[in-house]
Amino acid sequence: MRNLVYTGFMSLDGVVDSPGGPGEGHRSGGWVVNDLEFVPEAWSLKGEELADTTALMFGRRSYEAFSKVWPGSEDHADYKELPKYVVSTTLSEDDLVDGWGPTTILRSEKDIAALKEGEGGAIFIHGSAELAGRLSDAGLIDQYNLLVFPVLLGAGKSAFGRADRDKQMLTLRESQSYSNGILKLVYDVKR
Repeated sequence: MRNLVYTGFMSLDGVVDSPGGPGEGHRSGGWVVNDLEFVPEAWSLKGEELADTTALMFGRRSYEAFSKVWPGSEDHADYKELPKYVVSTTLSEDDLVDGWGPTTILRSEKDIAALKEGEGGAIFIHGSAELAGRLSDAGLIDQYNLLVFPVLLGAGKSAFGRADRDKQMLTLRESQSYSNGILKLVYDVKR
């Protein structure tokens, strides 16, 4: 069975919207890189994850955003040939980017559950807040790798669903705090 891992940057109030820049939509976009001292060790989680990543999963909008930048980015070169899964009911094969590794379109949560039952290692979800919320509500996420930033954003997308469901307990696997206020939190979902 494959693990499905959500990895993301999050504000203290749970917002994951527009961490990289204002062009992503949120009026405070860029909150990950603006206003904080750069502390290299606070970003170590991203490098650590790479050793465990055997595939990437995106929602349609995140795929469209990342596929414009990541294929030619030196910072993301190690992701280039990894298999990618895009969850979308509207994307077609013609919409997929060439030269960015094998890409498969998944149409439903049932497809994702079947993928998890197959052989292989961890699949990491980057961005894709709406997808992460749906998969959280469906009980399909196995682990959360979070960098929590010392900022309150108020409104914005969350990686956690808001469905009225039974509580879901987490086990803290790892935590670290950094001098600039960022917290690294790695949780396993209890089954």
